[in-house]
Amino acid sequence: MASMTSDEDFERSNVHEVYDQIAPHFSSTRYKPWPIVERFLLGLSDGSVGLDVGCGNGKYLTVNPKIFVLASDRSEKLVRIAKQHQPHTCIVADNLSLPHSPSSLDFVISIAVVHHLSTSTRRGQAIAAMLEVLKPSPCHEHSVSVDVNRAGKALIYVWALEQKHSRRGWDEGDDQDVMVPWVMKQNTAANGASEKTFNRYYHLYRRGELEEDIQAAGGEVIESGYEKDNWWAIAVRRPAK
Repeated sequence: MASMTSDEDFERSNVHEVYDQIAPHFSSTRYKPWPIVERFLLGLSDGSVGLDVGCGNGKYLTVNPKIFVLASDRSEKLVRIAKQHQPHTCIVADNLSLPHSPSSLDFVISIAVVHHLSTSTRRGQAIAAMLEVLKPSPCHEHSVSVDVNRAGKALIYVWALEQKHSRRGWDEGDDQDVMVPWVMKQNTAANGASEKTFNRYYHLYRRGELEEDIQAAGGEVIESGYEKDNWWAIAVRRPAK
């Protein structure tokens, strides 16, 4: 089994450094909010404060002007781009160690991020870290039921294994751990136009796997589904017994 250091090194080489190299080109392709993410953000109460973990270029920061978003990403270059979306805050942070107080926030979104972590343990830790910062559901003494209308909520998206109708063509039975190319055109005075390919690591989630990871991390799934080759779920923290 790989050590924690080797896991971190693998992700640094095959995720973090890649996004720093492709940041401007990647950002130029990310501008339209996905419908369910937009619905989630617009459905929050006015004045809600929450996180966008792995915010990329910050395209979700301006969806709802009546909430405040604390955004973070491991890519310093993407954070620089996201900081243009005022008045929201954007910092460089690791989604396994979020610099926010437990039980303090109304919502979290994590869109196409958790699948970049290279082991099931680390993916579970990332989900647990997001659940930990959510405000817990107020409940009666001795009750273990969740008041989903008053609890902080997390919306998590991950790439699906079941993409047989997409251009990628993955489906059940294929390898869940893959390297996905990002092709970037470059223009240099010496060589003219050329292309360079960067490979990013992804864990492709099978049907039901995201819900299983959320449950194992201490969450309760209140809604889930499939959109644009992704599995998604909305979850709250499960009250401690």
